[in-house]
Amino acid sequence: MTTTTETRKFEAEVAQVLHLVTHSLYSHKEIFLRELISNASDACDKLRFESIANPDLLAGQPELRIDVSWDKDARTITIHDTGIGMDRDEVVANIGSIASSGTRRFLEAMGSEQKADARLIGQFGVGFYSAFVVADRVTVLTRRAGAADATGVKWESDGRGEYTLDTVELPGRGTTVVLHLKDGEDEFLDAWRLRSLVHKYSDHVAFPIRMPKDAAADADGDSLDDAGATTDTTDTTDEGKDEAATPATTWETVNDASALWTRPKAGISDEEYQNFYKSLGHDFNDAAAWSHNRVEGSQSFTTLLYLPAQPPFDLMMGGRDERKGLKLYIKRVFIMDAAEELLPNYLRFVRGVVDADDLPLNVSREILQHNRQLERIKGACVKRVLDMIERMSRDEPEKFTAFLKAFGNTLKEGVVEDASNRERIARLLRFASTRGEGDARSVSLDDYIGRMQEGQDAIWYVTADGYRAAAGSPQLEAFRARGIEVLLMSDRIDEWMLGHLREFDGKPLKHVAKGELPLDEAGKKKLEDAAGAAAPLLERIKALLGERVEAVRVSARLTESPSCLALSEWEMAPHLAHLLREAGQDVPEQKPTLEINPQHALVRKLQGEADDARATDLATLLLEQAELAAGAPLPDPAAFVQRMNRLLVD
Repeated sequence: MTTTTETRKFEAEVAQVLHLVTHSLYSHKEIFLRELISNASDACDKLRFESIANPDLLAGQPELRIDVSWDKDARTITIHDTGIGMDRDEVVANIGSIASSGTRRFLEAMGSEQKADARLIGQFGVGFYSAFVVADRVTVLTRRAGAADATGVKWESDGRGEYTLDTVELPGRGTTVVLHLKDGEDEFLDAWRLRSLVHKYSDHVAFPIRMPKDAAADADGDSLDDAGATTDTTDTTDEGKDEAATPATTWETVNDASALWTRPKAGISDEEYQNFYKSLGHDFNDAAAWSHNRVEGSQSFTTLLYLPAQPPFDLMMGGRDERKGLKLYIKRVFIMDAAEELLPNYLRFVRGVVDADDLPLNVSREILQHNRQLERIKGACVKRVLDMIERMSRDEPEKFTAFLKAFGNTLKEGVVEDASNRERIARLLRFASTRGEGDARSVSLDDYIGRMQEGQDAIWYVTADGYRAAAGSPQLEAFRARGIEVLLMSDRIDEWMLGHLREFDGKPLKHVAKGELPLDEAGKKKLEDAAGAAAPLLERIKALLGERVEAVRVSARLTESPSCLALSEWEMAPHLAHLLREAGQDVPEQKPTLEINPQHALVRKLQGEADDARATDLATLLLEQAELAAGAPLPDPAAFVQRMNRLLVD
């Protein structure tokens, strides 16, 4: 009996998602069934875990299952589970509003596209809304395990901006989702169509997925029993009854109902592995690679790990704080989702499951973090993932290039975070270089070392906020003149990473703008002579610039440009300092050292300028050019423009 009823509006972002769903064309409408079954499976997993500490939650309903039924006359599809269920507040949080930032990120990713892509639905954790791809009205009946029958909740919406909430009497726990199909969606009222979708996407689900037997055996006289489905001849109970079922319905299990990772590898096809990944990772794309292993011994465990082909949207948009990685099972009992204890943060893009045999079932998250057995499992997972990436780099170079484009920056975090695997991770990275073609990031550190000149003892690189800025850096001129290759580091994470990657394979990594350049005796003599000849000019420029610079000196780096900035060995690159300040970080001010090229026409013009005002303009322009090339912001852009105009006009 209904006790309370209310109508609420969806939060703005949810309403936008529903608008996209109901007004867009989808190439894969069938995704709705995978998403709803996946939600039901998660609900059963959660109840199974909670019942370990509280067995009373299963009282009267020990079976965990998922029922899929349909009614051709009423044009409905119903998905019912006997999982954890929801109370009223959870329904509002999970369906009517934004429980996480996933919905908002989904909308941002859609951008200005007019058509939504169904593959995005699951990636953002908004899979429930995929029901509106095929339905013009959705009804949800749910009651949380352990709650009183009178606390059931009925949620209903046509997806047009509002939903209703009723408190209803529900004799059984779990959730029932009823889809009232749109016109033209009758294909999903066909028994064989629904069953094929269950096999395609959900065959691995570790709970029985049942369908009404009689209706499911109506094509060409074939029986589902021929395919090995199991039959449940018991009638449905009140809690399992829905619009598609009658009290006398005979149900049969139509999925394999076994965890795929527990089966022998030889008996699993590539298609089965890929279908499991798609359901596990809510991804419509195939995985790039996977690794399935069973470790036996004093501590036994199974791992099934996947490398996605495309980055999940939770990776970089709030990704470091929002984990969606591995699922942890103990003897096939679900323990936790997004188990960061099983993989370091820089491998958070990996999807998969870990099933251990001998971890205690009642440990807390804090104890898990300090568990030696888990540390061993974590080490094994890291090794398997890095093995997969190395194998891809060796055997599938095109796929590896695409993988690095998607996950290269995330992998770079491992250089900082995982000291024990630092060099192994660094070996997997690829960079643009002065010998490469455009921004093609195809040069490995091993490639670079293999091409080093005789007598060269360092790996040289430059950092900048963008490829063009790196490739056009004036600090590269002397290296190009001498034929020395330089790696062009243009990702924002590079400067941070290189602060920890001080050497590779015994070779130090050096920034072209930092410290003194290695010169032979002839080069040193030439630089000393040039500095001596330019001493009065250097003193004048320093006096004109005053406190804006730490020092002014003749450059060994420049052959064509008039000036550049030089940094001390531990000084932060200007573009990175600017980014950190913009992010609100406290970065100490640092005075740059200005290097000049005495042979350049602009410098010679300054040297012969008698007017102090014009000389100041020229000296300041030398500094500001160098700052711009290094990615540092100008302190006064308007003054820079006025100064340029004065010099151009005169």
